[in-house]
Amino acid sequence: MLNFVGAALGIALGLWVAAKRGGNRLDLLHYATIFGIVGFIIGAFAMLVIPAPG
Repeated sequence: MLNFVGAALGIALGLWVAAKRGGNRLDLLHYATIFGIVGFIIGAFAMLVIPAPG
């Protein structure tokens, strides 16, 4: 589940960074994709490190 949270946060961060830099729609898509993939991978590693509740 943390991988999807990381992907969503990465997409949001990528959109924000691209908009702040004045990018067009293709830049927004590119930044969102790359940041989303990185966020997904970080979330996957976090699931290995953080123990499950309960």
